[in-house]
Amino acid sequence: MFIEDKDVWNQCPVDYLWIYDKLILARKLGYQAAPAGIPVPRDDWYIVRPITNIRMMSRGAQKQWLTPDDTDRVPDGYFWTQWFEGRHTSVDFHWGKQHLAVEGFRDNADRLDRFSCWKKITDTVPFPRVLQNLGKISEWVNVEYVGQHIIEVHLRYNDDFSNHSGNTIYPVWRDAPHSQPPGTHWYHSPSGDRLGFWVQE
Repeated sequence: MFIEDKDVWNQCPVDYLWIYDKLILARKLGYQAAPAGIPVPRDDWYIVRPITNIRMMSRGAQKQWLTPDDTDRVPDGYFWTQWFEGRHTSVDFHWGKQHLAVEGFRDNADRLDRFSCWKKITDTVPFPRVLQNLGKISEWVNVEYVGQHIIEVHLRYNDDFSNHSGNTIYPVWRDAPHSQPPGTHWYHSPSGDRLGFWVQE
């Protein structure tokens, strides 16, 4: 079954609606972050993203070099926060217990909303303390990390791996189709400008 954030947003408990506000999430996690119009503390690399984006949570995200004088470079409705380095992982929790963990890889570092490949991993990840009792009242919670840093939370499972037994998937984009990798089969999974995946067992 395909599932997206728009399918479950209305099920989010009111006291946890802040999980879909990435600025509030960043501040709750102790990151340096602020909305458009608030200067950054120092010259550095930052990630600039929409505060809320239900359609595709990474759409519009960009790595930018900002200085304290660049208060007009962040668009209204966006925010800046610290740039983190490390593995990009996505973990599903079912009633607060880890169910699936995958790692994403990029060929194009400029497109933060696109991955060239996702692979299942065996890392053990505890349910985040910042989410407190959410794992007891919401059946599915998906958490994305860069390194050890939480960057997104979703009240859904990762349906990219829910309807096949593959261990690796290769996304195919409408404007960037690629030929079938050896040993894969097609998995139809449209979302935004993604058509689906080549799946490898």
